[in-house]
Amino acid sequence: MERLRLMFRHHTILGIAAGIVAGIVIVAQAGTPWLWALALLGIPAQMLNEYNLHRFIFHLKPPKRQWQFDLLYRAHYGHHDFPTNRELFFAPDFIVFPVLVINFSLVWALLALAGAPWALPGAASIVLIGGGATFLAYEWFHATAHLPVRKTAVERHVTTLHNQHHFRDFSKWFHVTAGGAIIDRVMGTDIDREALKSQQRIEFIRTLGMRPDDPRLVAARHRFAGRYGLSTDEIARAARA
Repeated sequence: MERLRLMFRHHTILGIAAGIVAGIVIVAQAGTPWLWALALLGIPAQMLNEYNLHRFIFHLKPPKRQWQFDLLYRAHYGHHDFPTNRELFFAPDFIVFPVLVINFSLVWALLALAGAPWALPGAASIVLIGGGATFLAYEWFHATAHLPVRKTAVERHVTTLHNQHHFRDFSKWFHVTAGGAIIDRVMGTDIDREALKSQQRIEFIRTLGMRPDDPRLVAARHRFAGRYGLSTDEIARAARA
């Protein structure tokens, strides 16, 4: 219940949940039972989306302009900087909703160009239902990995791999949703246990390779301190980490 309460305090979660409901309504009104099965395609599609966003967008090199850096800090750098801050667990709305609209529009357009008369409910099934549910699973597993709660065997496995990303090597294990490890393995961003034993912890790992007292980091911490409940002591410790 703690995780559900935490998740549904965030309007991105509420927005995606609303999208799932809208998708269910659209598919139900289409009156074509097999369209429900298309939702299964949304699962691997969203897992790939999760991996690519995390690796290629959230881990971009830090911009020099402060306003650009602040966007990236809110998107992901801040979560690495303060990995136990619950307000920074969840993907921000300026990422989530545009990606949802783009994915839905793209699938709808491709199906329509292919001449599918069921393009709209097909896109709703794949993106809104399948993709939306997988996104909620991602947020569930991600929150679980960072919270001191009782975990299932699957959740413990996800937590172990995600902790390696946060505290050993941020260039590895970009997936979070259970089952997504196969993508890291295919893409070469996994790391086996034997290699992990001999690998040193990456320098400045909590700041993704930046010096913790970098002026951009310092400015971003102060900018978001009030919104995310960062204390003066936390900010000072982060600059010395």
